[in-house]
Amino acid sequence: GLSCAHHLAKYHGIKSVAVLEKGYLAGGNTARNTTTIRSNYITPEGIAFYKEGVELFERLSQELDFNVMFSQRGQLTLAHTEATMRSFHMRAEMGKHMGTRTEVVDQKGVAELCPLLNMDYGGPLEILGGLWHADGGTARHDAVAWGYAAQASRRGVEIHQRTEVQGFEVAGDRVQAVKTNRGPVACGQVLIATGGMNYDVAAMAGVELPIRCYPLQAMVTQPLKPWLHTLVSSVSLHSYL
Repeated sequence: GLSCAHHLAKYHGIKSVAVLEKGYLAGGNTARNTTTIRSNYITPEGIAFYKEGVELFERLSQELDFNVMFSQRGQLTLAHTEATMRSFHMRAEMGKHMGTRTEVVDQKGVAELCPLLNMDYGGPLEILGGLWHADGGTARHDAVAWGYAAQASRRGVEIHQRTEVQGFEVAGDRVQAVKTNRGPVACGQVLIATGGMNYDVAAMAGVELPIRCYPLQAMVTQPLKPWLHTLVSSVSLHSYL
């Protein structure tokens, strides 16, 4: 939502924009993501879409005049089966064709990229190789939100925190106002940018979206001194660090 507000104001001159936030900036879905930024997908459409996202983050600190702590440290996805290795070869070739830095690495390559991994384990989760995506990185989600908020606010966008959307006033097929816990907000256009809650919010306006939200689980530790210098993920374990 903050990104859309920033782009509307900066690149399209649309400044009569209000961002409605149920809680506090960077406290909702923004604070509950794993911050992985990558473009190592398998379809041309997916690669092109996420490649543009990676390129955006590469220049985002300059764009916002705010350090979003983007670290392009690369992503290493581990393979524990031959089938996964075959799929990695397909993804690597498609990635190269689409202009991303993606390649398959063998066990030696994995060990060189991430020496802390146990390469001697011979069980069902033995590491056979990996997909190395040098373009992958991470950023601080709260810094991204604050940077967008600062730039949008400077350009006249109104940001209303602790403003919960409770419904819509609809006439025909048009939304006339957004109902909030602080009163109605008249509007000409509504943009729903609530991530996994898009289905529920759209339903308030009588619109049924063909999507559903299924939660993933993540563990958060106390702050630790960095000890992994790459992003590491495992297809078989459905996990990443």
